Amino acid sequence: MPLISDPTAYWDRYAGGVADENPESALKNAFGWTQYEGHGPGDELLGEPATALELGSGRGNAVAALATKGVEAVGVDLSPRQVASAQARWSGLPGAHFRRGDVLGFLAEADERWDAIYSIWGALWFADPQRWLPVVHERLAPGGRLVFSHAPAVPGSYGAQGMYGNGFAGRRLWIYRWAYEPETWADLLRVRGFADVEAWVEPAPDPDDVGTLLVTCRRA
Repeated sequence: MPLISDPTAYWDRYAGGVADENPESALKNAFGWTQYEGHGPGDELLGEPATALELGSGRGNAVAALATKGVEAVGVDLSPRQVASAQARWSGLPGAHFRRGDVLGFLAEADERWDAIYSIWGALWFADPQRWLPVVHERLAPGGRLVFSHAPAVPGSYGAQGMYGNGFAGRRLWIYRWAYEPETWADLLRVRGFADVEAWVEPAPDPDDVGTLLVTCRRA
């Protein structure tokens, strides 16, 4: 049984539902680690990298925001539609680069190392950490930072979790994502050679709403 029934179709379908933003707003709100606009930390979580790689870069706003600060930034996304949108909007910006591909394959074939690798509700949520942890570690420069965010685990429901992309009607289109408590993420990362691990749930503006899992660490 494949982990994603049709990965390209799934993410192209998702891309079709993403609303356009004007470039100014897109850059201003690029580092939305949380799902609430203007809430939570920003790109300071990455430190001061000279190079950065985003896994699941979508329309490329975060890559572009880093490039405006002089960072050589690369974004990788599986969806041709997302990559085409990012290239159309940002490819003229020096330092912003976009690649289409599976992030695990990209990391396995890459020769370079980056000062920061990050995922904002992106590809690292939808890949088995036992597969991506070693290749991300290998592609980070010594001391380089890994930062990612996604929804916190539903209490009592951990590990791989499946969902249908079309609701419960129509063509079967599914995907899996991985969810753990912050303490479990910390343990997984330390075992794989990461240090200075911080993992927490950032509260929503309204404490009754869903928060955001945030994880930061560095390659030891």
